[in-house]
Amino acid sequence: MRNLITISSLLVLSIATVTLPACGQEDKTARPSPPAHASCSLPSGKTITVDYSSPRMRGRKIYGGLVPYGQVWRLGANEATTFVNTGDLTVMGKDVPAGSYTLFAVPDQTRWTLIISKKTAEWGIPYPGEGYELARVEMTSAKLPSPAEAFTISFDQTSGACTMNVDWETTRASETFTEKK
Repeated sequence: MRNLITISSLLVLSIATVTLPACGQEDKTARPSPPAHASCSLPSGKTITVDYSSPRMRGRKIYGGLVPYGQVWRLGANEATTFVNTGDLTVMGKDVPAGSYTLFAVPDQTRWTLIISKKTAEWGIPYPGEGYELARVEMTSAKLPSPAEAFTISFDQTSGACTMNVDWETTRASETFTEKK
């Protein structure tokens, strides 16, 4: 009887040891706003990488509705959108040293502002404040030819530069990053 209790206890402990860590791990791909990734390589081999969560429109009014105009937005959903560059960059005449940052934006009907924050490893909201900002730059805003259901960040690579595109609903906001000379 004693051996049966010992064996049963060891079996329960073994199962708990294997299954408990998995219980605490969330399958982020099953979220309504799944994780996404965009990257760009510069001519020198240095890279820009953006990790974000990609919400969907699902019939909602996005800009001027779910995402209010004129207010700081986390540029995606869930955890904060990360921006990692392995080389020193310039954006609109402002230096962005190699490192890890968080991206926010202020959308508007005619123009957008990109915010590069020095505060990292946070949930997407609340906005940490201007005291953490590395840079604020105006983005080019344009109307997409057709609606984008999924929020998407992508890069266009040109000679010596990476242009980051933010597409959702009927809007594309863009900003170009170049290697610092």
